[in-house]
Amino acid sequence: MLISLKMRLVVLSMVVIPLTLQYVSAEDPLVFITAFAPGDEGAIHAYHMNPNSGQLTLAHKTTDVEHPFFIAISPDNRFLYSIHAPGQFGGEQYEQVASYALKGRTGSLRLLNRQSAMGSAACYLDVDSTGKTVLLANYTTGSIASFAVQTDGSISKATTFVQHNGSSINETRQEGPHAHSIVVSPDNRFVYVADLGLDQILGYRLNDSGAQLIPATQPFVRTIPGAGPRHLTFHPNKQHMYVINELANSITAFDYDSNNGLLIERQTLSTLPDDFEGTSHCADLKITPDGQFLYGTNRGHDSIATYRLDDKGAMTLLSIETSLGSSPQNLAITRDGKFLICANMGGNNVIVFDIDSGTGKITPVGNPLAITGPSCILIR
Repeated sequence: MLISLKMRLVVLSMVVIPLTLQYVSAEDPLVFITAFAPGDEGAIHAYHMNPNSGQLTLAHKTTDVEHPFFIAISPDNRFLYSIHAPGQFGGEQYEQVASYALKGRTGSLRLLNRQSAMGSAACYLDVDSTGKTVLLANYTTGSIASFAVQTDGSISKATTFVQHNGSSINETRQEGPHAHSIVVSPDNRFVYVADLGLDQILGYRLNDSGAQLIPATQPFVRTIPGAGPRHLTFHPNKQHMYVINELANSITAFDYDSNNGLLIERQTLSTLPDDFEGTSHCADLKITPDGQFLYGTNRGHDSIATYRLDDKGAMTLLSIETSLGSSPQNLAITRDGKFLICANMGGNNVIVFDIDSGTGKITPVGNPLAITGPSCILIR
């Protein structure tokens, strides 16, 4: 996970995009960015994004949430779900999952309810395509849970809880299970969990009507020993899945068989330059909507690796560019594939990059956006 549970986040001095009034179209993206911090500094910021320039303008700031490490939005864009950790993140007191109602295009959130995460250092959320199930991964305790969504968007107590068991070769980081992401397959039939501590991608069948999980026919696939799989994502063509390996600084491509949920490993590439000798750990990866380009972040090297994807899902490294900030934690790509947004969590800033549709090259636009500990970005 590579975050200090007691770290102090200091806002660096930088140029902030002016909060000028602008016309907001119903089609302009609404961008949510979390501030990973305790007390009043913890927040979920909502920005309107200019679809032409990429400029972000603050629309609303929700502050009744602490350490909102990760957020997810329902498919109908009516509800938002967030991690909530009062006081301390990853401590003895379990985090909570908070449910909010979204108020139109204003970016404001109305709290509906909160439920126990059933584990420590809750780090990832996803919502299935029906909007009936919220899924959660707990890093420190190495467990996952599912929650049923009520008609008003609130969530039930956990309907499924699974405790992972085991370890891998890194005695410091893999002494036990560390579930780091949980993602629903494009067909909404399966759920996959990247467990950093086990070096495994675990598979589950999803019963969306009951918001329940059961082990899949292929209960897991192994990654390279010591890889430390962190986040995963599916190709837009629904035939491939990619996993970024935090400890090995690499990305692994799998073929995905939607008939039975099987994953078949095909390729692994590094995210770092061959001559890099320092310490770095990967965090997040995203694919452009047209499926042509994949981006992965390096924390330590503080960069974004760009890959071209061919018709069979194979990766070719194109470039490794600076993230313009420390510890790039999370990425998001606009639905038109025009912009990539990077949250530099350790650097307390967010950078918007223009994506060249032909080459995949990313170029920063505008000025850095100052925000305390940005940990997650979602575009509505």
